[in-house]
Amino acid sequence: MERNERSTPVPGKEKEVDIINIKGIEDIGYVQPDSILLNCLTPEENTGCQHGLYFQDGERRVDYILTYHIKKPSSSRSNRQSSRFTDNAFTRSLRRGTARLGRAPTPQPRGDPEVASQDHSMDYHVDDKRLHREEFEGNLRDMGMELEKDEDTKTPGVGFVKIHAPWHVLCREAEFMKLKMPTKKVYEMKQSTGVGAKINTLVNKVTEPLYPNVEDNRTHNVKHLSYMFSREKQHLFDLSDRDSFFDSKTRASIVFEVLKRTKCTKAKYSMGFTSLLGSGVYTDAYPLHDGDLDGENVEPNDRKLLYEEWASYSVFYKYQPIGLVRKYFGEKIGLYFAWLGLYTQMLIPASLVGVIVFLYGCATVDDNIPSMEICHPKNNITMCPLCDRACSYWKLKEACGTARASHLFDNPATVFFSIFMALWAAMFMEHWKRRQMRLNYEWDLTGFEEEEEELKDHPRAEYELRVMQKSLKKEHKTQKTEKEKLTCKDRLPAYMTNVVMMLLMIGVTFAIVFGVILYRISTKTALHMSNNPTTRSNVRLTVKTTAAIINLVVILILDEVYGAVARWLTVLEVPKTDKSFEERLIFKTFILKFVNAFTPIIYIAFFRGRLVGRPGSYLYVFESYRMEECAHGGCLMELCIQLSITMLGKQLIQNNLFEIGIPKLKKLIRYIKSKRRSFQEEEREKKLQRYETDHFLEPFAGLTPEYMEMIIQFGFVTLFVASFPLAPLFALLNNIIEIRLDAKKFVAELRRPVAARAKDIGIWYNLLRAVAKVAVIINAFVISFTSDFIPRLVYQYMYSPDGSMHGFVNHTLSYFNVSNFQDGKEPMDPQHQVEMCRYKDYREPPWSNTPYVISKEFWAVLAARLAFVIVFQNVVMLMSDIVDWLIPDIPKDISLQIHKEKILMVELFMKEEQGKIQFIDSMMPCGGKEKRNNHAPIARSRSIPHTHSHTHANNF
Repeated sequence: MERNERSTPVPGKEKEVDIINIKGIEDIGYVQPDSILLNCLTPEENTGCQHGLYFQDGERRVDYILTYHIKKPSSSRSNRQSSRFTDNAFTRSLRRGTARLGRAPTPQPRGDPEVASQDHSMDYHVDDKRLHREEFEGNLRDMGMELEKDEDTKTPGVGFVKIHAPWHVLCREAEFMKLKMPTKKVYEMKQSTGVGAKINTLVNKVTEPLYPNVEDNRTHNVKHLSYMFSREKQHLFDLSDRDSFFDSKTRASIVFEVLKRTKCTKAKYSMGFTSLLGSGVYTDAYPLHDGDLDGENVEPNDRKLLYEEWASYSVFYKYQPIGLVRKYFGEKIGLYFAWLGLYTQMLIPASLVGVIVFLYGCATVDDNIPSMEICHPKNNITMCPLCDRACSYWKLKEACGTARASHLFDNPATVFFSIFMALWAAMFMEHWKRRQMRLNYEWDLTGFEEEEEELKDHPRAEYELRVMQKSLKKEHKTQKTEKEKLTCKDRLPAYMTNVVMMLLMIGVTFAIVFGVILYRISTKTALHMSNNPTTRSNVRLTVKTTAAIINLVVILILDEVYGAVARWLTVLEVPKTDKSFEERLIFKTFILKFVNAFTPIIYIAFFRGRLVGRPGSYLYVFESYRMEECAHGGCLMELCIQLSITMLGKQLIQNNLFEIGIPKLKKLIRYIKSKRRSFQEEEREKKLQRYETDHFLEPFAGLTPEYMEMIIQFGFVTLFVASFPLAPLFALLNNIIEIRLDAKKFVAELRRPVAARAKDIGIWYNLLRAVAKVAVIINAFVISFTSDFIPRLVYQYMYSPDGSMHGFVNHTLSYFNVSNFQDGKEPMDPQHQVEMCRYKDYREPPWSNTPYVISKEFWAVLAARLAFVIVFQNVVMLMSDIVDWLIPDIPKDISLQIHKEKILMVELFMKEEQGKIQFIDSMMPCGGKEKRNNHAPIARSRSIPHTHSHTHANNF
């Protein structure tokens, strides 16, 4: 059970004064009476303080931790020393006597020669950091925070500053941050009636086993009316249990806001909290997890509950406890997992339809006339060589396997599936907007725009640091001029550098793709020259597979490189706000990783086999490498191989193995380094404090990597789904594991992040919409240009004698006279003596008046392809817009509940105003009552518009 926290004095009793560093106080001339000495805890009682979740008094909860580097203490300082400060009159008088009371080990006056002799070997920068820490911590205490230091831990070389926010600080900051808190007013949520209600009841009963065993996930019929916290209106809130009114997530976010506002001003330039972290004054900063996950006598806590009901693979079939995730990690992380859960649910129907489409291809492969013609034993069509000199003539029936496999993904059902996935993407977007709006209502975020606008223009510490550096160089300039100079002069080169570097990185991707093309060309030629018949018969499969694996390895490597480059480029720009920094970083990372992942696929889909030329006039690279051709079944099969290997490889290696292995490896390295520096074996055997255990966890690096991998996966699912209908199924299987993997990582492998408020997923939604729109265009081009769907339709309705597909293969093959080969390009050892060979193209035969010229059939097919792209794109986008229009963004019941909350809020304040008037009337004589009535409307107008101004932001 969580200990009670007494951060305010009990009425009728004096406030306790907790001072541990008595020696330091005596050294500066203060005599301590025995009455104010701290009642020291026994070791057993100290262990009972939930292993570091509380201060040494066992009552004040640790809300935040700062760490810093310390040197190994000497033998005279090996005893455990802690300093604790409370914001009271006595400690403030001590701070006036000495500015260095917060120092551990024992503080001394700044000019004491004894201290100077003891620290004569200390590096100047180390001492400078210590002074910055002392000033910063003093400023924190002036802000009302309570601190306690601990340098004698089982983690040598690391000092810990424990921060506690007392009640008055929590109230003050909650009002500044405009936090919505539940009031005493409770109202009943309107339940739907009729057939819809009965259906929902039935569905809830059927799906009841799928819900986690978490109280926060239960559907409640009542809800507390929420209002922005105000110290003047504390009577509106239920403050009977102050310890639980602000939960640990809220307390940590409040402390973080105070830290961001606190600065060191005695240095050459003002240093904020972020600057102190970046310069090494403090090495880490993090809130604590609620408790342990396992072990003896582990008390119930939200972290343990999340681990059992959310992060365990045994509950993979259950819904996520999103309410508990939000309660523990905050709204921003809660929205990510809510979005990921909805995306995974929406993949279920897409996977089912994709499997049906694939099974349809398997069922109709034996009835496909073009593949039957290719595989017919009497087929004696001789094809032209696939490469110069080393390759010989070959029979078309040798491509039987490729033709049959291509039909699995290139059939009329894939067109339907492309249309279905475009509508699926539109429905997913609309469904998410409705789900997001419901979460905003449940999490009291409906009026969050106001706070967001106010916080948007708060400058980053790096931006202010750059401005201050400029002002130091040219002191005669005003700070306003320097800010303008930073914007106009410094950022322009940064933007130009960004553009050049982005183009350079994209050029690197193109160069690597070109290198893989050369690999395929040269490897194919080398394998054709092999004496092994098995090797020669499997040239295409070998080249395709190995090239796809090479592309995968390069993509994985460049993903890490591009992530670092994107961050470096964003830092160069020095964005003014954190929101601007995050959005620019996301955009750059997305562009680079998107190009990296999809460039090889785009090459195969739209360029391979189209820049080849014809026999006797092939197109060469470096005058020696002949450009690649597609197999007779088309490039769709090769596109499917590349897409499947890239998608599955990224999901298996990057999204799963890296996420599991890298955090565990980093944690192990930190632990080994700390263990090598341990100074006593028995110290290692003792149980670590909570803040020490969290120190060994991996720091939270933000949600950008998590969103990024899902956005890239969304691209694989939608962009080229016409060539790989099983993509949604593989994405679904990956996400089932991904949710539990991410959950376990957040609960057990990462430090607890600072809770951040957010009402949507931000720029990620715009990227999703962009990918969905581009997917419609790309699938239209894949169907019309990469597959043989359009040529088959043109032949069936324009050139077929009987309206069937018989003769389609022969119709797509042109003739070439082997005597027209260029010198040195003919086969060295032809296995067949032929005069004419065939190749796939629409060209005039050699006996025509215009030999090898593009035929009229080519132009007919091209016109049909372009017409299909235009019609498909506009029809599908129109259908998507209709879906968008038909589905409202806000569910009707939520809209009604929001309106009801506005009315209840107005009634609450009207009732409060009437109570004030009645109280004044009862206290005033008749003459004063008449005078008061003249001013009552003014008082009423001051109160009610405030409520309206708050609720007006919620008016949808």
